[in-house]
Amino acid sequence: MSGKFHVITGGPGSGKSSLIRALAGQGIGHMPEAGRAIIQDQIAIDGPALPWRNQKAFAEMMLAWDLRSYREAQDRQGPIMFDRGIPDVIGYLTLCGISVPDHLRRAANLCRYDRLVFLAPHWPAIYRQDQERHQSPGEAAATCAVMREVYRSLGYDLLPLPLGSVEERVAFVKSRLGDDSH
Repeated sequence: MSGKFHVITGGPGSGKSSLIRALAGQGIGHMPEAGRAIIQDQIAIDGPALPWRNQKAFAEMMLAWDLRSYREAQDRQGPIMFDRGIPDVIGYLTLCGISVPDHLRRAANLCRYDRLVFLAPHWPAIYRQDQERHQSPGEAAATCAVMREVYRSLGYDLLPLPLGSVEERVAFVKSRLGDDSH
């Protein structure tokens, strides 16, 4: 879906979701992040697919969520912003030291996003842990680095977002989306 599906990736707590909410407020379609929603659901039901209980199960749930999001977005008009994409699941498993299964690699190659991927750099000034975000600042920085490498290895070009206000980031992203964002 080159030209229509845009990913914002990076480490946790780097302002991705805030940026996507602001873009959505300006009428740009979006697909929410899998990880946080899965963690919230699994906590609510005391389920096994939490990253601190079963990393493989958590990754499979994220993959299923991301595949459904990709399929659902195909019927939408205009640009769609994805709060992380299928390659992020590869990055997660890589960070965990778990081998990436072939079906996940096939999914990342089959479900393509726009070649230009926005990277939200680790930003210590805004990083906060919470009920779903347990990573240390060092782990958050490492996540950003791994996501950069995974996307590059899959043929994507990464464009770092500026460390600025949400409004500045919105203007930056919209300037790169072209006429489809208006």
